[in-house]
Amino acid sequence: MKFKLYYHTLKHLKLRQIVHQVAHKIVPPSVRNKKVAWRSAIQKQSHGLELIPYIEKPTGYLGKNTFTFLNLDADFAGWEDKRQGALWLYNLNYMDFLLQKNITFEEASYWINSFIKVLPLNRPGMEPYPTALRGINWIKCISRYRELIPAQELQKWDSSLYFQYLCLYGNLEYHLSGNHLLENAYSLLWGGLYFQEGKFYEKAVWLLTQELNEQILPDGAHYELSPMYHEILLDRLLDCINALKYNERFEGQEYVISFLEEKARLMLSWLNAIIYKDGTIPLLNDSAYGIAPTSKELFAYAKRLDLQWSVHKLKESGYRKFVSGPFEMVLDVGNIGPDYIPGHAHADTFNYELRINGKPLVIDSGISTYEKNERRQYERETRAHNTVLVNGKSSSEVWGGFRVAQRAKITGLKEDKYCITACHNGFRESGVEHQRIFNMNDKEIMICDSLLPISGKNGINLIHLHPDIRIISVNNDSIKTNLAIFNFYGTDEIWIEDCEIAFEYNKRVATKRIGIAFTNQMQYTIRCD
Repeated sequence: MKFKLYYHTLKHLKLRQIVHQVAHKIVPPSVRNKKVAWRSAIQKQSHGLELIPYIEKPTGYLGKNTFTFLNLDADFAGWEDKRQGALWLYNLNYMDFLLQKNITFEEASYWINSFIKVLPLNRPGMEPYPTALRGINWIKCISRYRELIPAQELQKWDSSLYFQYLCLYGNLEYHLSGNHLLENAYSLLWGGLYFQEGKFYEKAVWLLTQELNEQILPDGAHYELSPMYHEILLDRLLDCINALKYNERFEGQEYVISFLEEKARLMLSWLNAIIYKDGTIPLLNDSAYGIAPTSKELFAYAKRLDLQWSVHKLKESGYRKFVSGPFEMVLDVGNIGPDYIPGHAHADTFNYELRINGKPLVIDSGISTYEKNERRQYERETRAHNTVLVNGKSSSEVWGGFRVAQRAKITGLKEDKYCITACHNGFRESGVEHQRIFNMNDKEIMICDSLLPISGKNGINLIHLHPDIRIISVNNDSIKTNLAIFNFYGTDEIWIEDCEIAFEYNKRVATKRIGIAFTNQMQYTIRCD
């Protein structure tokens, strides 16, 4: 069984990933970093960056040696302290808090010096991803306070920062690719500008050209299909445009700016198309509130950079948006993506969220953790989403926290303005395909599910309700809530059960979900009360 999981997971990897995965195991980053440790004494001249206002980071440092990340507060107990989990520790090592509004220069200096003292022994902090994010934060912080930093102190900080960039340069995350490699490239660009280091800059431009052309889909979505990561990566892309526009260091920068602006416009367009009227994102795949900058902040930042964009239709991302009358609906009729890095994907094919008159009715379960535990497994499974299970199994075989073995593939898609019909083969081992029809107008939403071919197969349909929704009455074929009425046809059994959803990390909220058992085919409608 384990062999089968690994086979169906690994067969999608790129050759480049496999080669670098092997190299990563044989010579891990900590070993490679030792080879450049002596260079930390090199005095590399830096050049502070002129920047227009960027998006400030949320509060992470509470003062008095206490930090808060992911809704968990803890006293500082070292840069490798994993008591609050790996993601909390990574957030500490990103050092976003250097850019929060209420931090003083003295506090920022203390924590930079504290970090430098433990290098290069801090293994989590010296992993490429935290190094990349921290590098940009340090450069922003140093550029902001440059006139206040004593010459000897600045020399020490620059020496450490240059060493960190040498380590990043030698440990680019080709073995993971995706958002990790893109973040590496963003940061190398900043390191290249700050130190006027040609090899950092040239590698960054080459990587950004390759990765953005691949990772940004034609409709503007980031190919890992998480609205949260889309916002994070768009913020960093705008930062790169900011740094390049106002700090001319290399020949031909204008061409790089033009390329990055083109990708930023695409990403802004997609974000504009996917968000709800109140500016919030749908919590699809690995998405949560309170992590990425908001769409309002991103649009304002883009305008400060003189960027303009239009709204494109959602297409290649597999997401669709329907707005009519009181309804605002986002639905997923696409494949898990991308095949070779589905770590942030869920088994949620044909999932949807629905708002009525701006109020959430049907919602995704969200994510509350990245720890590889039962909750993480549950939040990625089909049973945590608004779609169909067959024989109690998920449509895609999610496992191991960030892995996917066999996955659902879209086998048919037909759409017009008010109706979308799609099929996927995620239940092929049960001998059926799942077909879902979304029929939408300004009076009602109709959803029809079929297990094809019709042969007596049983399915479970799940609908997760927002915590503010009150169930008023339950009949044999209908459920009335304070916001809408559900009418069901062709069902075997309908029930209400307790469950938990997460809008933010480490915060789970009690709510209700509707379960519907059916044979072969069923449909339901949603109408305003």
